[in-house]
Amino acid sequence: MIPGQGKHIIIGTAGHVDHGKTQLVKRLTGIDTDRLKEEKERGISIELGFAPLTLPSGLQAGIVDVPGHERFIKHMLAGATGIDLVLLVVAADEGVMPQTREHLDIINLLEIKKGLIVLTKKDLVDQDWLLLVEEDIRETVKGTVLTEAEIVAVSSKTGEGITELLELLDRIAAEVVEKEATGKVRLPIDRVFSITGFGTVVTGTLFSGRLKVGDTVEILPEGYSTRVRGLQVHGQKVDEAKAGQRVAVNLTGLETRDIRRGSVLLTPGYLSSTYRLDVQLELLASAERALKNWTRVRFHLGTRAAVGRVV
Repeated sequence: MIPGQGKHIIIGTAGHVDHGKTQLVKRLTGIDTDRLKEEKERGISIELGFAPLTLPSGLQAGIVDVPGHERFIKHMLAGATGIDLVLLVVAADEGVMPQTREHLDIINLLEIKKGLIVLTKKDLVDQDWLLLVEEDIRETVKGTVLTEAEIVAVSSKTGEGITELLELLDRIAAEVVEKEATGKVRLPIDRVFSITGFGTVVTGTLFSGRLKVGDTVEILPEGYSTRVRGLQVHGQKVDEAKAGQRVAVNLTGLETRDIRRGSVLLTPGYLSSTYRLDVQLELLASAERALKNWTRVRFHLGTRAAVGRVV
């Protein structure tokens, strides 16, 4: 299948730190999404990781691997933006943990309705223990968007269960409704970097519209106008990207210091920056205290995180 053509979906991981999300992605795709030296040394994901995956049917997917540590929850939220299907990862030897619940809350709030629960490290436990953990998971997800999600046990070390997981992923991915590639371009930026000989590159999931090489686009809130020099989808050069795809965009006339994660690439004049926003809030049952007027909160929208007040 030619990149940029056909249906594309975004799969996201979720789950507690050190429950095997990155190793699972590596087993599925052959790609180690931990890029940073600190990630290698500490054995945990700090930044977002990305990897392309071709499912058995030929359907193209992009996997977003998110950090599980509580300190990096803002990175998890940035990665969860635009996900079509989620893999809630739970290590069989530890079971449900604090970030399992926190990530489940986020999945629920984002209404990511398609998903699977993956029990990793099954080679470390016996069948009786595995059944107990499955029961605990079922109780944990009751009443959430993953209430009816299937549970599949795997071992990224031995490969056991991986074929079954891929088949389940393929079946569920086929049910995902493809995003309409109409309207104005909106791409929340989650990575900014530079490539020698090409210049500044930004990546993200294209929320809406179609983006073409040569298009003039706007970067907000910075207000820059720039041109699309090149596009890649799943590491392959394309002339056009459409809503629902993971896209790398090579931009002209900008330095990496000019843009940051949380900026948005847009059709010029489509949106404007603001310091105020009307929202409908839902307080989670797990919240430790009430939400009062003038409470300071951390606000997440797209890939942006900002501190504000509830008024």
